[in-house]
Amino acid sequence: MTTKPKVKKFRIRRGKVTPEAAAQEAAPEAAAAPSQAEIIEAISKEGLTGRQLRMARRVAQKNGIEASSDFVAVMKLREAGIDPFQRNSVLELVKPDAAKSQVDPGRIQLPETTDPKELMPAPGGPQKPGSHVSEIRRIQREIAQRRRRKLALLFTRLAVFIFLPTAMMGWYFYQVATPMYATNSEIVIQQAQSQGGAPAGLGTLFQGTSIATQQDSIAVQSYLASREAMLRLDADHNFKGHFSNPDIDEIQRLPEGATNEDAFALYQDHVRISYDPSEGIIRMEVIAVDPQTSQRFSEALIGYAEEQVDQLTARLRADQMRGALASYEDAERRRSEALANWLAIQETTQQIDPRSETSAQRARISTLETEQDRLEGILLSRLSVERPSQAQVQTLRDQIANVQTQIAEIRQQMAGSDDTTVSQASRNLDLLTAEEDYRFQVAMVQQALTQMETARIEANRQVRYLSQSVRPIAPDEATYPRAFENTLLSFLIFSGIYLMISLTVSVLREQVSS
Repeated sequence: MTTKPKVKKFRIRRGKVTPEAAAQEAAPEAAAAPSQAEIIEAISKEGLTGRQLRMARRVAQKNGIEASSDFVAVMKLREAGIDPFQRNSVLELVKPDAAKSQVDPGRIQLPETTDPKELMPAPGGPQKPGSHVSEIRRIQREIAQRRRRKLALLFTRLAVFIFLPTAMMGWYFYQVATPMYATNSEIVIQQAQSQGGAPAGLGTLFQGTSIATQQDSIAVQSYLASREAMLRLDADHNFKGHFSNPDIDEIQRLPEGATNEDAFALYQDHVRISYDPSEGIIRMEVIAVDPQTSQRFSEALIGYAEEQVDQLTARLRADQMRGALASYEDAERRRSEALANWLAIQETTQQIDPRSETSAQRARISTLETEQDRLEGILLSRLSVERPSQAQVQTLRDQIANVQTQIAEIRQQMAGSDDTTVSQASRNLDLLTAEEDYRFQVAMVQQALTQMETARIEANRQVRYLSQSVRPIAPDEATYPRAFENTLLSFLIFSGIYLMISLTVSVLREQVSS
């Protein structure tokens, strides 16, 4: 780092110099030599600025020339063959000679342009005129050497930490890395549409959109990126053996006898799965040494995803159908039991229809009552004669009594007043109860059947389908490595690391030094 010399400079503005003022300043010189007055007058007419005149005075002082005015300094410098307006280096220090130190105290001088500290003698004694110039040149040479050394060290560090590692990475990507082939595919998980007669609700609000299958898509993505999928792919298509081929370079090759963790790390690098929630698309890229294997791996993983999609709703659908089927079977069993009970009661009571049986009994009672009324009418007609036949009267009375007895028996059978016999009403009640129970169980069976059909429709609606929007096609050119992009990325990475380390070291050095 170069430090500029701290020299006090005095800037005194000077107006335009008139020939009269120049003549007054050059009066002493003109008295000594008349020819010099004409030279000074010619110099004053040149239109020199105050800055140029001050510069000429400084150059005269530096060269040990005494001058009573600025114009005289210009004249004497030109007589000595020195350019009075020359520009010195900013590093040059102005040192007066011994003659300058003897100044007439009665004469007005311009302010000094040098630092008084520099007039002090050096520790080794008085310096020879011009020694400060060689010292400044030596300092400049040292500064230039130090700059060259720092630049050389900088380029050495850049070469060691950036250019050399980048060149090695480029050599690896262009010459050593085994070409890899990538097969791309896209799959979409769709939900079955609801039936036409199904009631609409909040459950069908997002049906047909990616939101309805977002959870299933994330689950499938997680499964395809899991160890289970890797182990299944290895068992079915020898994933480890494919990447253990000796023809693959050592960096990308899976070593012999590699563990499942090593294989899974390689699986994560060569099977890349992403999910786009806005479109509901699962994108998969499978990388292998040859294109046919890459396509085979991709198709196998899509098959695993299809099975996983079916598994996600299989239990839900099975539970729905299992509950509906159990309810239907239970209703069918109760219906069978009710039918058997009804049949047993019919066999016990020896009647099939309680309503028809009751109607028949009532019809018999009505018939007997009609017969009783007829016999009582005949009896009254016989008793209305003067000398009725006792035999006929008794016969009619017996017939009426028999009819009444039959009516009473029938009513007793229907009412069940005798404890030893079961009344017709009781039998009818049992039959009606059994019949109603059977009819109720039949209705329950129909309801269970309807519920089972609804559950089947709902289970079908819960089905997820995996469709391939982009089928896996084997590439005909190697996809990786991307030599130029990877080399450029390596350069940026090494540059960033070097920059961070350099900044850290600089900050620590600044902290320690302060």
